[in-house]
Amino acid sequence: MTSERIHALLVEVAAGRLSVEEASRRLSGFPVAFCREDGEVVARLDTQRAARHGFPEVVLGQGKRFSHLEAIIGQAMGREDPLLITRLTGKRIRRLTVRYPELQHEPGTGCLFRAGQDGRAPHGLVGVLCAGTSDIGVAREAALVARLMGARVETHFDAGVAGLHRLLAADALLRTARVFVVVAGMEGALPSVVGGLVDKPVIAVPTSAGYGAAFGGLTALLGMLNSCAANVTVVNIDNGFGAGYVAGLINRL
Repeated sequence: MTSERIHALLVEVAAGRLSVEEASRRLSGFPVAFCREDGEVVARLDTQRAARHGFPEVVLGQGKRFSHLEAIIGQAMGREDPLLITRLTGKRIRRLTVRYPELQHEPGTGCLFRAGQDGRAPHGLVGVLCAGTSDIGVAREAALVARLMGARVETHFDAGVAGLHRLLAADALLRTARVFVVVAGMEGALPSVVGGLVDKPVIAVPTSAGYGAAFGGLTALLGMLNSCAANVTVVNIDNGFGAGYVAGLINRL
C-alpha cells in the first residue's frame, strides 16, 4: 500500500464515492499482514513499507522453509503492490511458478517477481556493468531491482580490466547514466576504473566469482573498499539486490 493509494482512498471517502466500510476493507492488513501456517503466525508482512520507502517489502527466499515461503507469498499476492522474491533455487522457482503463474522469473537469477501496475513510464537511467560473464547473474539481479523501482536500465556485460577497450565501447552509457552499478569478482578492479571515468555515483558489487586467493569474493570486496575513486561505494558480496535498490533510490532524486 503506497502513500498515493492511501491518499486516493481518503479522497474517495471524502467525496462520498467510497464508503468508510469499503475503505476499511481495502486497508485490511495495513500496516502488518499476518502470514500463518496451521494457525501459527510464521511471518509478519510489512504492508507499510511501500508508503515509507517507496517499494514494498522484498521476500528473501534463502533459509526459509518452503511452507513458510508459500504463506508469505500467498499473503503478498492478495495485494496490488509489486512483489520480488530473491535467492530462490531452481526447484523452488519451478514449484512457485506452478502455484502462482502470475510470477515471472528473471532468467539467470534466483528471482521471481510481479511488476507494479502504476502505469508510469521508466525514467532516468541506471547503468549496470559487469567485469566477466561469471558476474552476469548478480548484475541481472541488480538490473531487475532497479527496473522494478521505476528506472530505465541499460546493461554492458563482460567489460573487465583485462581488456579495457570493452569498457570504452560503453562510452554513451558512461556519459548518460545517472548512477552506475558495477559488478566484479576476482580482484574487483572494474568499479575503480568506472569511478575514474564518470562524475556520478558508482555502486560496487563484489562477487564470489574466482578461485584460490579470490577467497569467495573477499578479495574483490576488500579491493573495492580500498578504491581510490571517491565516488565508489560498496555493498556486500553477491548483493545485486542491495545495489539495484540503492541505484533505484538515487535515480529517483
